Amino acid sequence: MNNPQKIEEFYARLKLQLEDFTSWPSVYLFKFIVPTDPTKVSAFSAIFGDLDAQINSRKSSKGTYTSISVKTIMESPQAVIDKYLEVSNIEGVISL
Repeated sequence: MNNPQKIEEFYARLKLQLEDFTSWPSVYLFKFIVPTDPTKVSAFSAIFGDLDAQINSRKSSKGTYTSISVKTIMESPQAVIDKYLEVSNIEGVISL
């Protein structure tokens, strides 16, 4: 998604859904796929380290990609979106 307007619309829609279907603060599960690279994988610890997050990673069968799950308590829908935007700066990351 490279179109700034589409990105903005996506996050606005996500924020509304999170507000409508979840009570805040709440436990939130983030899921990502990133090319296997120790620097990229460790970037998640830096991004979520201040949240006492449970971070699990698992390499794909060929070892090309690593799936990362981050479970943590988030204070608001905007806090969730802020983390997604921060993670989007990691090259090659796919947010699920």
